Amino acid sequence: MQQLLSPTISYPSPLFHLTSHPFPPKPHFCPTHRLSFYPPPKMASFSGFLAKSQMGMTAAAAAGDGANGFSSLMDYVGKGGLDVGDDLLVLLYHIQFACKRIAALVASPFNSALGKHSALTGATSGAAASDRDKPKPLDIVANEIILSSLRNSGKVSVMASEEDDAPIWINDDGPFVVVLDPLDGSRNIDASIPTGTIFGVYNRLPELDNQPTEEKALLNSLQSGRKLVAAGYVLYSSATILCASFGSGTHAFTLDRSTGDFILTHPSIRIPPQGQIYSVNDARYFDWPEGLRQYIDTVRQGKGKFPKKYSARYICSLVADFHRTMLYGGIAMNPRDHLRLVYEANPLSYLAEQAGGKGSDGKRSILSIQPVKLHQRLPLFLGSLEDIDELESYGDVQQKVNPGYEV
Repeated sequence: MQQLLSPTISYPSPLFHLTSHPFPPKPHFCPTHRLSFYPPPKMASFSGFLAKSQMGMTAAAAAGDGANGFSSLMDYVGKGGLDVGDDLLVLLYHIQFACKRIAALVASPFNSALGKHSALTGATSGAAASDRDKPKPLDIVANEIILSSLRNSGKVSVMASEEDDAPIWINDDGPFVVVLDPLDGSRNIDASIPTGTIFGVYNRLPELDNQPTEEKALLNSLQSGRKLVAAGYVLYSSATILCASFGSGTHAFTLDRSTGDFILTHPSIRIPPQGQIYSVNDARYFDWPEGLRQYIDTVRQGKGKFPKKYSARYICSLVADFHRTMLYGGIAMNPRDHLRLVYEANPLSYLAEQAGGKGSDGKRSILSIQPVKLHQRLPLFLGSLEDIDELESYGDVQQKVNPGYEV
């Protein structure tokens, strides 16, 4: 049975075993935290992967899953479903494998021990600019897990992560660029509040191939959100849910903990055109600009375009607040220049638009903004199309005053 291993800390993971490996592969080692983890198995060829998938489908059908009409993530996006193409299918396989590993880490009872070990070693990395944003131990380990998976896929040329100062060039021949926040909301883990992984996928720009490595890695990562070919998030909560879009709607898959498969549970999600929930830290009400205060006052009183009183729901975990908004409608927002355009706002806005909603900075569509820096920040408003349009009509909704609070 596969485990996440450390010389001092053991992370049992009973759900995710490698049936294709009679002898376990050598784990990767993260020297910063003395933590070892297993990479996903490399695929010798796509035909081999496809054969393995077909064997799994046959076994599932024999067990009754096929008769019940359940569809796994890999079946749904493969040749019998959306048919996203062999390269993207292989990449998705490695991403979902990495996220299963992260789900096991997040749920582990040994996270506090890892945090104490990191504090003793004083480990830091990435683009953090404040104590609030400094990478937490699991941020760094999650980043290492995903990087290992992307390398093993053979399909990724560049990975740009919140945890790294600059993009990492992986493979000259990889057709894709992956941008990501490996573990959003990690500071909530000790309180068992939901966390998540956010990712976006672009095509590599071949016209940049002759540029210096550092330059082409950055420029490939700074593509407009309109050029995304896929995006998704994984919510780590009471259930582990992978929600993704490949340009033909937004679909959510729930991890079946008995088999280790992501099963389609929310096909073709449609955000209601109007909701009745707003999600924001309104303890900061008096720091907001006049337009945002007027909007919130109006919808709370049921005097907006949607004549019902809105309720406030705020988790302070971007993936969790957005997931609820995807299902129930309304708006999830942070009016400050706080969230990152490249690997948070763009992927989530892509998912929202594919589900009939919208992502905005309060004035314009997120996907229309050309990034100029990897860790560029901006206000973010996500949710129901009519609610976002009404919010934008108030004009002054971007908070420019930051009095120094952390949350």
